[in-house]
Amino acid sequence: MNTIWKTVLRPGEKWSGNIGRGKLIRFTAVQPGANLAMLLYNSRDLNEKYNMPDTLKAQHTAHLTKGNILMSDNGRVLASIVEDSLGWHDTISGITTRAQTDEKYGQTDYQHLRNEWLRSGYENMKVELERNSLQPRDLVPPVNLFAKVQCDQEGGMHYISDHCPKGATVTLRTEMDVLLILSNTPNPLDLSKEYPAVPVRVEVMPASSPVDALDYCVNYRPENRRAFENTWDYYTLLD
Repeated sequence: MNTIWKTVLRPGEKWSGNIGRGKLIRFTAVQPGANLAMLLYNSRDLNEKYNMPDTLKAQHTAHLTKGNILMSDNGRVLASIVEDSLGWHDTISGITTRAQTDEKYGQTDYQHLRNEWLRSGYENMKVELERNSLQPRDLVPPVNLFAKVQCDQEGGMHYISDHCPKGATVTLRTEMDVLLILSNTPNPLDLSKEYPAVPVRVEVMPASSPVDALDYCVNYRPENRRAFENTWDYYTLLD
């Protein structure tokens, strides 16, 4: 399959860009232990964004894998997961803050270390939001691709450190025109004493065929079909 565009996000790096519907976005962990925080917005109307509660509630899950969709707060499908070598991507642990990063890995700043300073997820997301005419108030709980966080019977959250091997992949299909925001920063629950250093490769490709009523993601759950129908109606009136 032809690659339209590709890049590698090194540890601490961030990226944002608009990607049209009908594209495949493949993420690959270059080394074990990746964590890539991801946000999605409707690029035609940035008020519409990924909604973690609705995504999980509608699909009766606390994590994402192949067949799951990423729903917006308008009940539409921003993207669907069409391939996944891991079977679990974290939706509940959020992103790191400046205070957490300093406490866990030691204080660093740009003034002394320039591009070698240790970035937090919140700072990265804030910069990319502002670059796209959004504000910190538009920040929502992200998806942490490649990460696994489980909850015990008492509600305690536990990061599974050996979940992501080298070469692990997950592929999204864009069902709407989206603004994609990425931050290659540590999972907040990662117990490592050293700042994780795992590059992630990002590739954008055309989807092989249009989505129809027999599609795997459409039929993964009844709620998925309704969200797809909402999305198809939206574009029928726009196109």
